[in-house]
Amino acid sequence: MLRVVTPLAVVVDTRDVVYVRAEDESGAFGILAGHAGLLTSLSTSVVTWRERADGERYVAVRGGVLEVRADQVLISTREAVTGSDLQQLQSEVVARFQRDLAAEQAARADARRLYLAALRQIVRYLRPGGRQALGETQLGDLGGAVDQ
Repeated sequence: MLRVVTPLAVVVDTRDVVYVRAEDESGAFGILAGHAGLLTSLSTSVVTWRERADGERYVAVRGGVLEVRADQVLISTREAVTGSDLQQLQSEVVARFQRDLAAEQAARADARRLYLAALRQIVRYLRPGGRQALGETQLGDLGGAVDQ
């Protein structure tokens, strides 16, 4: 049995698996029926498996943990994308990673802008006369609800 799960979904859940091929920091390895128990940390890579009825299948994983116990292979990962065609899977994963990278860069730029705006406010506050000017602004904005 092979099961691949993310925090949000069960991505793969199949019982008739002949072999599984995965990759950790030491390199690629294979798992057949009767494999000894194993626990390892996966690299960002493609896990391959073959079912008796179908051909090879693939799932791209963004790291994760692989556990083998009693003819079960369990993979927990942050993100997984399945496919039956390796080229199509590659293009889909690259596109997804590029979208994620762009979103992450935008979020970092927004956080940087907020940080700099906070620093500017602190510098204004610490300048001579800044406390009084800032206090007056706050009092005006809050309708006099803040004591100086």
